[in-house]
Amino acid sequence: MSSLTYAPPASTVPRKKLYQHLYFQVLVAIALGIALGHFYPSLGESLKPLGDVFIKLVRMMIAPIIFCTVVHGIASSDDAKKVGRVGVKAVVYFEVITTVALLIGLFAMEIAHPGAGMNVDPSTLDTRAIQSATTARQEGVVDYLMHIVPDTVVGAFARGEILPVLFFSILLAFGVQRLGPRAKPFVDFIEVTSQGLFAAIGIIMKVAPIGAFGAMAFTIGKYGIGSLVSLAQLLAVFYGTCLIFVFGVLGAIARLSGFSLWKFLKYIKEELLIVLGTSSSESALPRLMAKLELLGCEKSVVGLVVPTGYTFNLDGTCIMLTTMALFIAQATNTHLTLWHELGLLALLMLTSKGAASVTGGAFIVLAATLSSTGTIPVAGLALVLGIYRFLSEAGSLINMIGNGVATIVVAKWERAVDMDRLRDRLNHETEAEADEPELTLAK
Repeated sequence: MSSLTYAPPASTVPRKKLYQHLYFQVLVAIALGIALGHFYPSLGESLKPLGDVFIKLVRMMIAPIIFCTVVHGIASSDDAKKVGRVGVKAVVYFEVITTVALLIGLFAMEIAHPGAGMNVDPSTLDTRAIQSATTARQEGVVDYLMHIVPDTVVGAFARGEILPVLFFSILLAFGVQRLGPRAKPFVDFIEVTSQGLFAAIGIIMKVAPIGAFGAMAFTIGKYGIGSLVSLAQLLAVFYGTCLIFVFGVLGAIARLSGFSLWKFLKYIKEELLIVLGTSSSESALPRLMAKLELLGCEKSVVGLVVPTGYTFNLDGTCIMLTTMALFIAQATNTHLTLWHELGLLALLMLTSKGAASVTGGAFIVLAATLSSTGTIPVAGLALVLGIYRFLSEAGSLINMIGNGVATIVVAKWERAVDMDRLRDRLNHETEAEADEPELTLAK
């Protein structure tokens, strides 16, 4: 059977030079984008289409990749109950970890108080820039659940929304599984199609440096490096909180699960840089799924946990939501009681699950949440609008790291990961003279 395999560097194959590595190319592109956006802001701002096109290329592939991965993973499994267990365990894990992320964001803001002393009068803020956010559709729980079921299969793929595609893929996979041996030709076709899609992703990734260059040049050209300085304290608190969450919470979870988080971060360094350059965690989703399979996680687990996590396990987004909400409250001298804060957290636990459904999702979700509570002035969103993209970049990184760790953890719970293979891959990646792994298609 054909499958994705890990091809470690052979002694007979010349090692790649530094400039040939994707992570180096993306890193250089980001640096050049920052320089161009700073010195030639108008030109940098005009390069936004480069980043947008790259993200569109990747998003174009996400729906079919999720479809093929989920259908093949479940249909080729002999244990339907195992698939159900994976889904339940993943959702429970997601709820616990995102709640921890919300609480950490809350505690950090209560300790640091970066917005204290600004004494902003909400009535003096220019809210025109956030009107589209505050009037965004506000879905209830029933509407949100109804949205998971697509009106048509074609519509689900056309819109590229993860949950409807995932729902259809799971339904079809269980149907194919019930056909038994008769479905083998179809399952084999899906597997070959999946390999073709991953090969296409490999081609798209060759232009990742161009996309990262354009996106970063636009960010700095439009908002300027000065925008980083103006609200540096808020950014410092947010970035510090993200580091505490990654190395404190996720690091502890990784240790308990038998692997090193630091080595895992080195293993996905290219994907992290792609996300950093494009401010979109979805831009690295296909490669993350492939690399998790190469680590030894079963295809069915990867196919379920990663796509679901991109909707239900947005750890970075959760930290960002509480950070922005508390900053606005502090800046506008809005007094929040303990019950106000607990109510805000409870509401964010629900609304944050929809943050991945639209561009600038966290901003729109926060606008809808503040409108619902009526405690913190929605107009205060204008205070963070200028640095939202910088917050979003870090949030996207945490989202991807969190979903990678979640997949390994759930796979271990289900004994669906080869831990010896995983440690060997991670150790190999961090050897001093080791080359990066290659995603290859082999018989």
